[in-house]
This record gives sequence, C-alpha cells and structure tokens, in this order.
Amino acid sequence: MTVTLSAQDKLTLRSAAYGAVALLAAADVAGSAHKAATAGSLALYAATGPIGHVLAEKKPGVDIDGRNAAEIADKVLPALTASVALLKQQDPAVAADFRDTVLVALDAAARAHRGEPSPTAAEMTRKITAALDAA
Repeated sequence: MTVTLSAQDKLTLRSAAYGAVALLAAADVAGSAHKAATAGSLALYAATGPIGHVLAEKKPGVDIDGRNAAEIADKVLPALTASVALLKQQDPAVAADFRDTVLVALDAAARAHRGEPSPTAAEMTRKITAALDAA
C-alpha cells in the first residue's frame, strides 16, 4: 500500500520525530544535550522507506521550540500519537516503521555519552514510548 501524506501530515511527522530527539536531549541533564541531539538527528536522517523520505525533507515549519522540557513535551507527545494514528489508518507497517525509527533515534541519542542514561532521560524515553503506543 502506498502512503499518501499532505504537507501538514509530513510536518507533523517531522515535528514528532525530531521533537522526540529534542525532548530527550532536553531531559539529559547529566550528558551533553548537543551530542544527544546530533546523534538522534543523524539516526532520523538515516531512515529509509516512506518515513525516511519524509524525515529527510528540508522543509521549514517544524516547531519543537520551548523554554523547557514541559513546553517541548506539550507539542511533541501529542504529535507522536497523532503521527502513529495517521500512519496506522493508511498502512500499519509504515506506522510500525515510524515507531521503530523514533526509538532507534532515541537509542542513538542516549548512547551519545558514555554510561547509562540518567534517570531523567530514561523516564523521558518511557513517556515518548507511551505516546507512540497510545495511538
């Protein structure tokens, strides 16, 4: 099945995926937020298939800014749930690919510094995973 996405749908997907990485980087108080964001973003950019094409687009409009993790989460967590729900309607396999792609990016971001993720980063990963699974 082919996935048909509007410009707004694609923006939501990009905001959700890159926002998840930004949210994890914001929560990583013990590590380097810059390294985490870079590693996670590179993982997203390396995605393949329909999701890879959407994430690789360099279109303006991705809004993941916030003064703190709470403000970022207010935008990103609902976007993650909406993205999976939208993709499930068209092709459950593509929805699963989106979910897996985001989780791989989070893993890459978490491994950007040595040692185990901080409790704060681990909890943020749990919240992001819950948002992905809520659809």
